[in-house]
Amino acid sequence: MHDILTVTLNPTVDLSTSVAHVVPGDKLRCAPPVTDPGGGGINVSRAIRLLGGESLALVALGGHNGDKLRALLEHEGIRLIPLVAPGETRMSLAVTDSASGEQFRFVLPGPIWNEAGLKATLAAVTTAVPKSGYVVISGSLPRGLPEDFTERVCTKIGARGARVIADTSGPALFRLARARDAVPYVLRMDGLEAEELAGRALPDRKDSVDFAAELVARGVAEVVVIARGAEGNVLAAEGLRLHVGAARVPVRSLVGAGDSFVGAFVLALARDEGLSRALQWGAAAASAAVMTDATALCTREDTEALLERCPVTEL
Repeated sequence: MHDILTVTLNPTVDLSTSVAHVVPGDKLRCAPPVTDPGGGGINVSRAIRLLGGESLALVALGGHNGDKLRALLEHEGIRLIPLVAPGETRMSLAVTDSASGEQFRFVLPGPIWNEAGLKATLAAVTTAVPKSGYVVISGSLPRGLPEDFTERVCTKIGARGARVIADTSGPALFRLARARDAVPYVLRMDGLEAEELAGRALPDRKDSVDFAAELVARGVAEVVVIARGAEGNVLAAEGLRLHVGAARVPVRSLVGAGDSFVGAFVLALARDEGLSRALQWGAAAASAAVMTDATALCTREDTEALLERCPVTEL
């Protein structure tokens, strides 16, 4: 199996709770909170662990919240490379209205980075990158880091023979789409991000896979994956256009579905199972994740049970 490294520079300590009704003004008496480690790359490592795999997580930690986050990750058995953050690790709060089932999510800002932090991070990633393995860059970038950070990482990693799985958004996604020298192996985005990048509506799966294939042809990435919510995902690579359906399951929370997808997807690639099978594993893990409460991720049992209910077809 190939090694997997995840990179999380803007992690969170996630608190989740519920109240009978969310209303303004009153003191809202909450249920006992659940505390989880959070952040894109962290959740990918957690999903890999839940599915029976192993990864190494490079995580920026700072202050008391950073200490708490480190303890949570070590409790879950996540192998860590701690990186010193330039300030207190952020927190987030998810509150579910028990009456309506609606979830309200509040994300606090994290520390502001500088040039010294950028250099330290690039050095840490370069040192930790697994030769001929996979590096997952997922989640938001901290304030202060340049928008071309992911491009710089791709350049550094490419020289070591590793493959980058980039799950990004906003300006960083737009920069990657214009880059030519720093190309990730896999670029993943959701449907709305794809429409923003395309500058047009992508109403059905054929439109999405056409755009994914367009990005591959332009040399933006070797593989492009676009999530289409309850419809599943599409994937394009040279000579390959696939769709995988999402299993029909009761939805409790959408939080963590994307990270569960990426975790299962990269784990399958690291096991040399191929793109089609990796796509199916990703869809099964995402479907399993929406069945869990709050910030919980997929489970191995549910993912394995749902695998054959996520059919892969050519488009």
